[in-house]
Amino acid sequence: DNLRQGFRRETELLFGSIVREDRNVLDLLRADYTFVNERLARHYGIPGVYGSRFRRVPVTDDARRGILGQGSMLAVTSYATRTSPIIRGVWVLGSIFGAPSPPPLPNVPSLDEGTVSASLPMRERLAAHRNNAVCASCHRTIDPVGFSLENFNAIGQWRDHEANDVPIDVSGALPGAGELHGVAGLEDALLRRPELFAGTLTEKLLTFALGRGVEYYDAPAVRRIVGNAAKDGYRFS
Repeated sequence: DNLRQGFRRETELLFGSIVREDRNVLDLLRADYTFVNERLARHYGIPGVYGSRFRRVPVTDDARRGILGQGSMLAVTSYATRTSPIIRGVWVLGSIFGAPSPPPLPNVPSLDEGTVSASLPMRERLAAHRNNAVCASCHRTIDPVGFSLENFNAIGQWRDHEANDVPIDVSGALPGAGELHGVAGLEDALLRRPELFAGTLTEKLLTFALGRGVEYYDAPAVRRIVGNAAKDGYRFS
């Protein structure tokens, strides 16, 4: 429970620092610092942090830059016992990239995971989605995004191998950006289209501000906010 609370606090403190310091909102994806206490630092392998107090520390591992490498995001987009490239892919596409995947088609049954060996690498276990014509159109877009984050286990610890010492294949892809490799490649691809993330963040903030979802007639306001922000280095204000 201490670790779970630490995940949340880390993300809250990072977001708060970007607001208070009026930083570029892209720092949510690329920040070279984070906030940890001893328990969280030990989880991430950051040395020299002691005690329960959270403090700001530099991030020297590129894989941990920004929210893509934080345990909060990685844990809530996983199942209790394993990662989920599907959930992670859907989250990145919808909440970061601004291109949410469509909902599943009606009356499409879930795959019976009991028929797939748990000892297979995750990429092979999910191959049935892409081999099923009904599912393939969406999963060929979703799954490669999630695969790029597979170096992180279900609670955000780094790993290079799956069960049975099988090396993890983190090759992936992002629509419009082509093929990429690992979390660093995903971050670079997202940062090449800063207006997409800025637009998605604007829509999320407007949802909180207005107390309703963003509608099609809000699009001019979103474009105006993003355009003005781009002229000022995408500062949070």
